[in-house]
Amino acid sequence: MVETLTLAEKIALSKSILQEALERYQDKIALAWTGGKDSTTTLQLLREVGGGKVLIPVLNIDTSVKFKEIYEFRDRLAQDWGLDLRVERNEEAIRTIRIAEDKVQCCQLLKTEVIVRVLEQYGWEALITGMRWDEQPDRADETYFSPRENPVHMRVQPILHFREMDIWQYLKDSGTPFCVLYRRGYRSLGCEPCTRRGGTDGPERSGRDQDKEEIMKRLRRMGYF
Repeated sequence: MVETLTLAEKIALSKSILQEALERYQDKIALAWTGGKDSTTTLQLLREVGGGKVLIPVLNIDTSVKFKEIYEFRDRLAQDWGLDLRVERNEEAIRTIRIAEDKVQCCQLLKTEVIVRVLEQYGWEALITGMRWDEQPDRADETYFSPRENPVHMRVQPILHFREMDIWQYLKDSGTPFCVLYRRGYRSLGCEPCTRRGGTDGPERSGRDQDKEEIMKRLRRMGYF
């Protein structure tokens, strides 16, 4: 039924999911923010639910090889919005592995292992993400509240029903800032070694490393977004 919803109805649905998550998990919940358009949309929705403030911690996983424009956008928005930003890295892995040589190992060590550590470190029982159904085939069966193991926690995914154009319309209507790379032809942002400009007519993630896209199901079983 969500295919028939207007953008206003999609926004209202997302906000109701966020409100439910906040009531259910209170001080045991955080939002994962990459600096990309989808998690920024989720962050802005959460800000609106909070009356203009983001009332929970915001997790940013720093692989050390993001675009400099993403780092600049992250730090500027965190300051402007007064975010409780928690930037987390796997320092040992950054020092020892060859970045992007083994895509599975790289994502596991630089992203999923960090997620596992910080969930346990901060005692978070739920993590909000900006995942969407139509962005990647292996995400099509996701649910708004998705229980996970290792460690046990809930993934809260309030914008699953948004499409790519919904994201851009919402960002425009709400006046939400976004990373300048999107104005330079990027449609989906990941780490710099595994991301290039994507075509306007093909899949949204066509600019992502396609070897990694093919093993997305395996990566997601490890805890990848």
